[in-house]
Amino acid sequence: MPVSKKYLKSKPICKVTFKLPKEASDGAESACLVGDFNDWDKTAAPMKKLKTGGFTVTLDLEVGNEYHYRFLVNDEKWENDWEADKYVYSPYASADNSVIVV
Repeated sequence: MPVSKKYLKSKPICKVTFKLPKEASDGAESACLVGDFNDWDKTAAPMKKLKTGGFTVTLDLEVGNEYHYRFLVNDEKWENDWEADKYVYSPYASADNSVIVV
């Protein structure tokens, strides 16, 4: 699940593209990216389904921060990013959150 980061020269923003591969989405019809950058809102960052069966979404994130996030597949199954920068335990879900550093 490679995450690509593109830092803008004109402002302290990083365009981050998150990808959920077919293997992690398990034939899903929908996926969304939720995290502290969107107050864990399931409707804020719907992901686009790719021809490969995976999903992708690009967000503008403020540089100099760490963001916790997870993927929500078919509005019922939580999935972590297999290639996150790091993982941090979340007492709310009794599981680890993926973390991206920008």
